Amino acid sequence: MPSRNQGDKPKTGEEALQWLKSGNARYVKSLTDPNHPMPARHELISEQDPFAIILGCSDARVPVEIVFDQGLGDLFVIRVAGNVVAPSQIGSIEFAVEKFGTRLVVVLGHSHCGAVTACVEALMNPEQNYTTNLQSIVDRIRPSVYNLHELATAKGGDIDVQELIDRSISANVRMSVSQLKHASRLLEDMNREGELLIVGAEYDLDTGEVEFLPM
Repeated sequence: MPSRNQGDKPKTGEEALQWLKSGNARYVKSLTDPNHPMPARHELISEQDPFAIILGCSDARVPVEIVFDQGLGDLFVIRVAGNVVAPSQIGSIEFAVEKFGTRLVVVLGHSHCGAVTACVEALMNPEQNYTTNLQSIVDRIRPSVYNLHELATAKGGDIDVQELIDRSISANVRMSVSQLKHASRLLEDMNREGELLIVGAEYDLDTGEVEFLPM
């Protein structure tokens, strides 16, 4: 895959589309190479058997398969800004659990999360305006951030915004884990009976390391 310099990106939607078409053409051509790193692709056409489910953020800097060094068919990935939990995400996880027998769910947050930052900014500046749909994501993150914000303001003085964001990222991951454990009868029962493990983790953009949070 050719690398690009920071800031070097398509200027129009049409140009971006061509980049994707060219990239896919290179990918298809590379599959004829017997040393290609994903030789099992044809075995996945009729079925898949992922060993883990990842609920991660849509952030372009957190490509889950690359972060965990996994190949095609290894991970069942659901990505949404702020790694928030909504009915569609719960349903997707239920599908993978029932269909493929996958027994691990990881909620993966990450440092410098834009969605969590937007939520913190909204609390600090109530006049901040977002589109209705973006606001719905912010509102789902808000409960995990609200108490931290209230505690920070109660101390008086200047708020360490970066510290608040960092703590909020962890709190948001923990909230999503809790929601998955209790917002679905299927997931709740399986987790309680030890048939499904649901954990939280954070990816550090600076180091590339994933830290799994205490259960």
